[in-house]
Amino acid sequence: MGTITTTDGTRIHYKDWGSGPPMVFSHGWPLTADAWDDQLMFTASHGYRAIAHDRRGHGRSSQPWNGNDMDTYADNLGLLMEALDLNDAVLVGHSTGGGEVARYIGRHGSSRVAKAVLVSAVPPLMLRTPDNPKGLPMEVFDEIRAGVATNRSQYWKDLSAPFYGANRPGSTVSQGVRDAFWLMGMTVGLKAAYDCVKAFSETDFTDDLRRMDVPTLIVHGDDDQIVPIDASGRHSAEILADATLKVYPSAPHGLTATHKAQLNADLLEFAGVPVPSQRERR
Repeated sequence: MGTITTTDGTRIHYKDWGSGPPMVFSHGWPLTADAWDDQLMFTASHGYRAIAHDRRGHGRSSQPWNGNDMDTYADNLGLLMEALDLNDAVLVGHSTGGGEVARYIGRHGSSRVAKAVLVSAVPPLMLRTPDNPKGLPMEVFDEIRAGVATNRSQYWKDLSAPFYGANRPGSTVSQGVRDAFWLMGMTVGLKAAYDCVKAFSETDFTDDLRRMDVPTLIVHGDDDQIVPIDASGRHSAEILADATLKVYPSAPHGLTATHKAQLNADLLEFAGVPVPSQRERR
């Protein structure tokens, strides 16, 4: 584990596992790099250098008052890429992290990037506008802000249900998964958690998607109650120049946990020829 320091003095915590071609993971809201642990361990065990950072204001990173916006998130990702001198990287972003990946390529280009993966990601735009009629109304995001500001601990507990589909009949989501969501959420600074709602809901990534000139895998569940697929995954696939859309039937927003075996296999297939795991090489 390590840290880098951004131009405004913010410390960004990251974990760096394994060796080989880099695969860089950007987490969703209100989580941390730990949300990717299943994927980090899996890809690092199969010949990749797996890297994930805590976004500013989240987890073990600093909690600055300012800079909780998508441009700064993307610039911080860029600093991490430069500090670790990562090239031919596969960038993987979940939810808000998918926006971070798109904005990074939109602002910094793809000279260090080989491929991208958007998982349950917020692009192109979550907010309903005249040009984006399938988006969600502002009232939805105002309610999220109110929940965060009023009683975020209880709000995280409540939000974990639709996040992982625990409110669906027959759900097998464990209490442990929901507790882990709450625990990560409680490490996020209140200001960062509040500001990030605007960042993930009101940022228009349409031009960023148009600038993405690398093969991009889009993974989205068709029962995503947080980022509905029609306004996000399916729409992004129409905008991107080189996109492959994989729809997971009945999968929720938090499919990194609920469908991790399927996602892990898809990541390896998309990234390249799988390398035998350590156990398989013995």
